[in-house]
Amino acid sequence: MNRALTVDDLVLAGIALAAGLLGAFLLRMLLRWLGKHADRTRWSGDDVIVDALRTVVPWAAVAGGAAGAAAALPLTRTVQHHTNQVLTVLLIFVVTVSAARVVAGLVRTVTQSRSGVAGSATIFVNITRVLVLAIGFLVVLQTLGISIAPMLTALGVGGLAVALALQDTLANLFAGIHILASRTVQPGDYIRLSSGEEGYVEDINWRQTTVRNLSNNLVVIPNGQLAKTNMTNFMRPEQQLTIMVQAGVAYDSDLEHVERVTIEVVAEVMTEITGAVPDHEPAVRFHTFGDSRIGFTVILGVGEFSDQYRIKHEFIKRLHKRYREEGIRIPAPTRTVALQQGAVVIPHQRGGQNEPGEAASARLD
Repeated sequence: MNRALTVDDLVLAGIALAAGLLGAFLLRMLLRWLGKHADRTRWSGDDVIVDALRTVVPWAAVAGGAAGAAAALPLTRTVQHHTNQVLTVLLIFVVTVSAARVVAGLVRTVTQSRSGVAGSATIFVNITRVLVLAIGFLVVLQTLGISIAPMLTALGVGGLAVALALQDTLANLFAGIHILASRTVQPGDYIRLSSGEEGYVEDINWRQTTVRNLSNNLVVIPNGQLAKTNMTNFMRPEQQLTIMVQAGVAYDSDLEHVERVTIEVVAEVMTEITGAVPDHEPAVRFHTFGDSRIGFTVILGVGEFSDQYRIKHEFIKRLHKRYREEGIRIPAPTRTVALQQGAVVIPHQRGGQNEPGEAASARLD
C-alpha cells in the first residue's frame, strides 16, 4: 500500500460497491419492463436483445461499482492493475456470452421466419455462436497481454492436419450449409429420398439431418448423403398439392350422372374436411375401358402431404355411400364358367387375364 487504510477509504469503497449493486438492480427492473413491451411486438428479435441485455447490463454495473471501490482503496499499482484486469476479463466474458446469445437468437429468428415453420436450422446458430465466442476469447487473451499471432499461426498449420483427419465431418458440415443456402430443403419440409426414407425435416445441424416420419420415429441422415441422393420435396415450390384416386363404374352406368355425383362428393369433401383446399376445382377424368368397368381418376386438393390420407379416407367412404344411394354399381372382377360336353369352357367375362372373345378350355375325363 502507498498509505494506510482509513475508515474513509472503506466508506467510499462501500458506497461505490453499493452504487454498483443498486444500479444493477434498477437496470434489471428497467429491462424487465422493456421485456414486457417487447413481448407485445411481432418481431421476436427485440425479445432476444432485451433478454441478452438483462444479463450484461447488471453485470456491467456491478463491475463498474467494483472498479470504483478498488480505485477508492489505497492499493499498490500491481494489485490495482490485476484487479482492473480481472474486472475487465469478467466484463468481456459477460459481453461475449451475451453477444453470442443475441447473434444466435437473431439467426434463429431469421431462419424460422424464412422457412415459415416451427423448427430451427441449428447449423447456422452453432456456427455464429462459436465465432462470437472465439472472438471474445481472443480479445481476452489480448487484454491479458498474451500475443495471439503465434496462436493464429499454429491454428493455421494445425488446421490442415485437422481438416485431413475430419474429412467426412467437414464434408457433412459444408453439405449442410449448401443445402440450407440453396433452400432446397428447410426445416418443416416433407421429403422422400430415393432410398425410401421420408418424413418431415426436424433439424439440419453441422453433421446430420433429422427427419421425423409419420410413425413419429426419427431418421438420422448424414448431410453428405442427403446432398448426393435423389430427393422429392413435397413442400416446394408450393405446400398445397393434388392427389389422384382411381375408381371405376359398370359399363351400363350413365357417365354424365356418374361425373355429376362424383363432383358433388368432391366439393363436399373439399369444404368440410380439415386439410382440404376449399377453392380446389373438382375434376373427374375417364380414361380406361377395363375388363369389367370404365375406369376414371378423381383429382383432389390437399393442404399438405400428410393431409392426403385423411382426405382419401373420407372421400372413399362418402363416394361409396353416395353411389349406393344413386344406384351406381362398382363391379367386382368376375369369371363365368360354361360346361360343355367333353370340355370345360371358361370364356372371359369380367376380370381375368384373357382378352375379350378368347376362351380357355380343359378336357374332361
